[in-house]
Amino acid sequence: MTIHEAAYHGSLIADAFAMPVHWYYNREAMDRDYPKLDRYLPPLMHHPDSILWRSEYKALNEKGEILHDQARFWGQRNVHYHQNLRAGENTVNFKLAQALYAQVSQGSNYDPSDWIERYIELMLTPGWHRDTYLEEYHRAFFTRYAQGKNVLKCGISDEHIGGLATVPALLAALPEGDHRQTVKTHITLTHRHSNVLRAGDCMTRLLQFISDGTPLREALMTQAGDWFSTRKANDWSRQPDRVIIGQRLSPACYIDQSFPASLYLAWKYHDDFTGAVIANAKVGGDSCHRGTVVGSLVAAEILRSTEKFDLNPFPAD
Repeated sequence: MTIHEAAYHGSLIADAFAMPVHWYYNREAMDRDYPKLDRYLPPLMHHPDSILWRSEYKALNEKGEILHDQARFWGQRNVHYHQNLRAGENTVNFKLAQALYAQVSQGSNYDPSDWIERYIELMLTPGWHRDTYLEEYHRAFFTRYAQGKNVLKCGISDEHIGGLATVPALLAALPEGDHRQTVKTHITLTHRHSNVLRAGDCMTRLLQFISDGTPLREALMTQAGDWFSTRKANDWSRQPDRVIIGQRLSPACYIDQSFPASLYLAWKYHDDFTGAVIANAKVGGDSCHRGTVVGSLVAAEILRSTEKFDLNPFPAD
């Protein structure tokens, strides 16, 4: 297993672990609903913080039909975003990551046209994904696609951390080398926001430095200074995670807060993959997509420092 492969699997693990508590902002409700969050769990049907009741999406034509049989749940209260998933199953953005990994690793190169056609094919296939909620970038992409726009230009200026979900998969599938421009090209297909592109580049550099033998904390110090302060991290580490990500930084999905929050958790739990994944889930908010960063960076560091990485870190029920 390479460092990048460990990072890819780490991102999948962090997403699957956080899935049942994804987008919980009421931490008391999270603790009540999932009092023993130490393993993969299935989601409860009731989600107290769900925004599906005020979310809307109507396909313009068959080229925009991505909700399939889940459309009936939109507009209803307390519906869990991932209500149909099983314990340990990945959410839709990470299913896309797996599809990207399979496509690129088979050919050993990345073609944005090939990937975007595959993305469209998968999202339009009934039953391929079983998630109820789809992020804004999916809905906007397929609205523009249904309008007949160039498929390479259907992405929007989305500033959410979900835009990083497929980056570890892409890097793991490619041969060794400098892939910063490839990552930028890939992210731009769906997320054209400058801060998401900057975060993707930072993440790419961090994983490459770790792959080259640089410890994670050192890589964060030299490569992530515009996002993260190790001096602050030292001070913050004396306080509970829910204070830092909740009062100092938002647990929400916007990249200007979620990426620094992810880097902080990766810094704090740099030598404890299981602890990092659990901590990421327990602070709430957009935990699945923060898991892209936390899971990949800490997994990469664990393999770098110990030369082994456990693909099954949590007990099975």
